[in-house]
Amino acid sequence: MPRLVIVSNRVGIPDGKARAGGLEVAIRSALEQMECLWFGWSGKIGPHAEAQTLTRKNVTYTTVDLEQADFDEFYNGFANSVLWPVLHYRLDLIEFTRRDQSGYFRVNEYFARQLAPLLRPDDVIWVHDYHFIPLAQALSDLGCRNRIGFFLHIPFPPPELIAALPNHERLLTQLSHYDLVGFQTERDAVNFASYFENERGALHSHPGTIVVDGREVAYGAFPVGIDVADFSQLAQKAAESDFVKEVTDSLGGRSMIIGVDRLDYSKGLPMRFDAYEMFLKNFPDWRQKITYLQITPRSRADIANYADIGRQIGQSVARINGTYGEVTWTPLRYVNRAHNRRQLAGLLKMSRIALVTPLRDGMNLVAKEFVAAQDPDDPGVLVLSRFAGAAHELRDAVLVNPYDTEGFAAAIDRALSMPLDERRGRHRALYKAVCASDSEGWAGKFLSRLNAPARNSRGDVRVVAGT
Repeated sequence: MPRLVIVSNRVGIPDGKARAGGLEVAIRSALEQMECLWFGWSGKIGPHAEAQTLTRKNVTYTTVDLEQADFDEFYNGFANSVLWPVLHYRLDLIEFTRRDQSGYFRVNEYFARQLAPLLRPDDVIWVHDYHFIPLAQALSDLGCRNRIGFFLHIPFPPPELIAALPNHERLLTQLSHYDLVGFQTERDAVNFASYFENERGALHSHPGTIVVDGREVAYGAFPVGIDVADFSQLAQKAAESDFVKEVTDSLGGRSMIIGVDRLDYSKGLPMRFDAYEMFLKNFPDWRQKITYLQITPRSRADIANYADIGRQIGQSVARINGTYGEVTWTPLRYVNRAHNRRQLAGLLKMSRIALVTPLRDGMNLVAKEFVAAQDPDDPGVLVLSRFAGAAHELRDAVLVNPYDTEGFAAAIDRALSMPLDERRGRHRALYKAVCASDSEGWAGKFLSRLNAPARNSRGDVRVVAGT
């Protein structure tokens, strides 16, 4: 069996800690079932040095360092100040410089040079996310002829938004050098194909395959999932932990609403807090009966837009607690510290409602983890943004428009008031949907499509027939 080479910005090196990173959760089954090389950034900033390697069982973890200029231009610059906002439909937040764009391509070439000597002829390469759009061509320029797929974990917007990106033709053409390009939803996949049709005059050779500059590129939707049984068991055990019991005791018999999000403007936390504030105003009977716990680890704090959102959220928390709080009750607990996967599983299980309401999200695995964690006899209610990728599968959640503050507030009341029979019925449907696209199925479907028989129609150009 060929070795699987996974490329991502950060590498989930085993360190004995239970983490909740979305990529690590999603690819766990692949890591357990086949020989793998996981390659990416070490998380360290310093002079370029030899790659660091660690092997555990069937997986080799190899990382490289980035210099300060690499980090500033590639990571903080083009990846997170240009690609992240445009792919999340936020053109107003783009901070484009040609220096950062140049650094983005330079670092991709650096990663390619570090990875190429490690490759075997029959390796299958799976590249993850927006950091490495140019990597396939960079590897090809070095003589790599391996099969190589790309998966975008975040949204892919309509062509007119992508076309607002300076030099979009150069960047997006890089995607045509992959054998397979995968997305979270059918909408994202359609947007991808539409871009190449509108901007490059690409044609479909058959469904799920477009021809760009003579190269056939397969594409499709592969919704990311979780290991449902594993997370359900983890939540059951975690519910008996001292940590969860301590949190439960601190509630004083109140029900808990939970939110778990990175500190990012795409998560819609200011709108969510506005809706919660309106809920407390419009439905006063719930005051002192519920507590909202929002866990929000900080991220990218040295980027201006992230610092701004942190300040805005802090003001909202202070206002809500100052207006509605009592000596014996804090309406909103806001925590910036990360918690491990076991702790989060226990908190999700004990929660009456989960608020998963991003303004735009590729998938959002917290929604699926909340469903997996619930007791089917007395399940909690998922309140889910219709703009999350998960909403395409989890249609039996209480779907909300996070921009509609009053409607969102009413949805919280509806979720809290929902009869047991309705909660059970919704949970059965949601659990079935989560199981239908679990992590093992996700990786298996993508790799099966990537490994489909290939033909070669133009020299050394890779060509894949869609399925």
